[in-house]
Amino acid sequence: MSGVPNPSTALSTVVIVGSGIAGASAAQTLRSEGFRGRVVLIGDEPSPPYRRPTVSKDLLSGATTAEKTALKPDSFWTEQDIELITGATAVELDTGRKVLTLSSGETLHFGALLLATGGGARQLDGVSGADVFTLRSMADADSLRESIRRTGSLLVIGGGLIGCEVAATARSLGADVTVLERDPSLLSRIVPPDVSTMIASLHSENDVDVCTNVTLASLDVSNGSALATAADGRTWSAGTVLVSVGTVPEVSLAVAAGLRVHNGITVDGTFRTSADGIFAAGDAANLPGARGDERYRSEHWNGAQAQGIAAAHSILGKPTPFTDVPWGWSTQYGHTVQFAGATRVDDDYVVRGSIADRDFTAVAIREGTPVGAIAVGRPKDLRTVRTMIARRGTVDRAALADESVALADVPAGEREGLVTPAR
Repeated sequence: MSGVPNPSTALSTVVIVGSGIAGASAAQTLRSEGFRGRVVLIGDEPSPPYRRPTVSKDLLSGATTAEKTALKPDSFWTEQDIELITGATAVELDTGRKVLTLSSGETLHFGALLLATGGGARQLDGVSGADVFTLRSMADADSLRESIRRTGSLLVIGGGLIGCEVAATARSLGADVTVLERDPSLLSRIVPPDVSTMIASLHSENDVDVCTNVTLASLDVSNGSALATAADGRTWSAGTVLVSVGTVPEVSLAVAAGLRVHNGITVDGTFRTSADGIFAAGDAANLPGARGDERYRSEHWNGAQAQGIAAAHSILGKPTPFTDVPWGWSTQYGHTVQFAGATRVDDDYVVRGSIADRDFTAVAIREGTPVGAIAVGRPKDLRTVRTMIARRGTVDRAALADESVALADVPAGEREGLVTPAR
């Protein structure tokens, strides 16, 4: 990876591409750390930075307004002397001359640039129509809500976190809802079967039709209705369709600029890319993991926030090893499901509490080391497990399973072969 700009050299301008939480947090950190040069924050949406997790929850339901989702009052960006450019797209990055060109034709010269470009919704070939949606932005939420209210029915293709959240929100709007999932169960790649069953039962109790093992053969949209047909002949219809089958990191600008890219923009442990003075953070960044051969992308709001802060420190020539454990949450029918770390269905899970009673913490163990957790109703547990994960040591499995032992008191050991992320 290329070096950090020499802190002894005046850094006059920092440009940030992407006004999501990673980019916005980086801009704020530059100022709070005393940087007095020019800071330019560029967003492709017309609105100032806002709290994106509300998109599939309160914003979609109409329980909150766009103004209330704002990350900061509009005056904040002016007061902090952060140049906020909205509704603009970066179209060309010259890493040699350190020039960024916007869709308006404006060019920006910079000393350092942060790519916080996020990701876009994954599309399904041949699936489109007036009432077929993906959900990533505030504008998407407004259009989807209007369609759900107008048609009174929703077909969700994809039983991941966003699909499940939207299904729950649509039920609160009174719509008939069906969820189609390709895998044998909801969230089957990241949660154990008992947790998947618990989430499915939440939806069933709220009259959502959850259909698994669905290989979609076709989706025909005509006359204000959509007809989905599975490869085995099953069919479902609805007035509105949400395609929620994952996200794709936005790397087109990085690819065109010749940066190293693999499942995101490749960075080192201090968010430096393969080009001098260029950094990346948030959903689009691919980071080194705990082992030298591991890399990962995090699509959690809190993880992106922490990355933006850390990237700003690196830009200022004050890099520190990044050890934050990403975490997030999903709210469905009044229950908050929290996630931390990186869980897989094939991990060894130790459960404290009762999954059936929706009061539990399931800790994912891999080769004796905690790597992730899923919790319902136990936010303090999640904070403790995040500390365990960050420590990267082994744990006493028997003590972990024994609720008479406080989670913070579970004996821990060291593990060979773990390394600090590259600096």
